[in-house]
Amino acid sequence: MKTVRIPHYCPHIPTAKQLLFLGLNTEEAFFGGSAGGGKSDALLMAALQYVDVPGYAALLLRRTFKALTMPGALLDRSREWLGGRIQWKSESNSWVFPSGARVTFGYLENDHDVEQYQSAEFQFIGFDELTQFSEYQYRYMHSRTRRLKTSNVPIRMRGASNPGSIGHEWVKQRFIVEGAECGRPFIPATLSDNPYLDYDSYVRSLNNLDPVTRQQLLNGDWSARKAGGMFKREWFGIVDDSPVNTLKVRFWDMAATEEKKGRDPDWTAGCLMSLTENNTIIIEDIKRFRGTPQTNEQIIKQTAEIDGKFVPVRMEQEPGSSGVNTIDHYRRNVLFGWNFNGVPSSGSKELRASPFSSYSEAGNVKLKRGTWINEFLDEAEAFPTGSHDDQIDACSGAFNQLVLPPEKEQAYRLIYDAGELVNLDL
Repeated sequence: MKTVRIPHYCPHIPTAKQLLFLGLNTEEAFFGGSAGGGKSDALLMAALQYVDVPGYAALLLRRTFKALTMPGALLDRSREWLGGRIQWKSESNSWVFPSGARVTFGYLENDHDVEQYQSAEFQFIGFDELTQFSEYQYRYMHSRTRRLKTSNVPIRMRGASNPGSIGHEWVKQRFIVEGAECGRPFIPATLSDNPYLDYDSYVRSLNNLDPVTRQQLLNGDWSARKAGGMFKREWFGIVDDSPVNTLKVRFWDMAATEEKKGRDPDWTAGCLMSLTENNTIIIEDIKRFRGTPQTNEQIIKQTAEIDGKFVPVRMEQEPGSSGVNTIDHYRRNVLFGWNFNGVPSSGSKELRASPFSSYSEAGNVKLKRGTWINEFLDEAEAFPTGSHDDQIDACSGAFNQLVLPPEKEQAYRLIYDAGELVNLDL
């Protein structure tokens, strides 16, 4: 039978789910799901498991110092458990135990805050409300975990959180989707797993929330997500192929920022869209990447060669002389010989996407089966409040090129500005 190391300073018996969490010997693990499942207690217990070992160091993190010091939060809870028994060092926000071991409390409000830990080393790092952190912050802090070769203390990175917040997608991918296969266990815990809380009163409180947040916090539902309102997944049918003789266009929404640690820049996205004889729109392919201007040019030219010279290429033209110069450069140096032109952008992204949204809602937009579909649907469902809109911009641009003649586009803009979103029988 496996023996679980129970921290001496824990004032109550761990729940069954907390015991599972405390008994894990993997480098990474994730606890939680719903609100009230005992996440913060589990993290604090895990941090305290080896405080009897000389030289042991643990770090517990929240996104902001204010969140760390709120009533009932980690630091406040540690004072209830340890106050009057263990020495507190306010200058370092640390509890110092008789063995010399330390449990320190910190925060990572911005990505550059990781630099304050550059010279530190810990055997345990715990992230409370992990979905409030960026993936860069989490991955960087792995560099702060180390131990002496002779030490028997395990290296552990632990997270606890509800679904939702800015880090929802990366946490879900790392621990819910990949977790078991990649040795990153997820211990789901709900309100019913915590006998120390008043279940009925807490459920009544959670019932006041909107349906999506209630699903996330009450049931720990990682699939519940807030829609942006302009697109729904179920509007788009999937087809295996498209007719041969269709009117096509490839439309590019440009970005020129490379992916870097701690940054989530825009993507360059190119939508290949076709219009069939019965006026069905088919999105045949979406290319989506991040890179330098030179990388963009290489991929865009290669994509044009794959599509063929019979497919017109259009690109959003940014305002001002820089936009004019970019289009001229692509026309003369990158896509010479293709039917290429720039399309000046005007109005908000929502305005430009509205005709495409209306046509999609009517069931007239299909997706040709491909590996790009899930990323497109995720972005579409979150638009315009999601973190990215590059694919929707590219699709809107392609749609407006294929379907909207200038006079109808102008009419749509006037109606939209008047606040009357209607279908113009496109």
